[in-house]
Amino acid sequence: MINILKYTEYLYLAVAVVSIYKIVTLWSIDPKETYIFIFFAVVSMAMFIFRRRYRKRFEQRQKENQK
Repeated sequence: MINILKYTEYLYLAVAVVSIYKIVTLWSIDPKETYIFIFFAVVSMAMFIFRRRYRKRFEQRQKENQK
């Protein structure tokens, strides 16, 4: 299960990178269209941080329970 949590972390990071790329490419054309991508980038980065902390806590609890 830990491997699945690692992959979902990086999935959120990939969504953030793609959103940032779209922000950069669309900003000069029409800044109004970039607001949704700004939202996706911010939420994806927040979810990446949240998931990483959650996984590390989960791993720590498993180590403590094994002792």
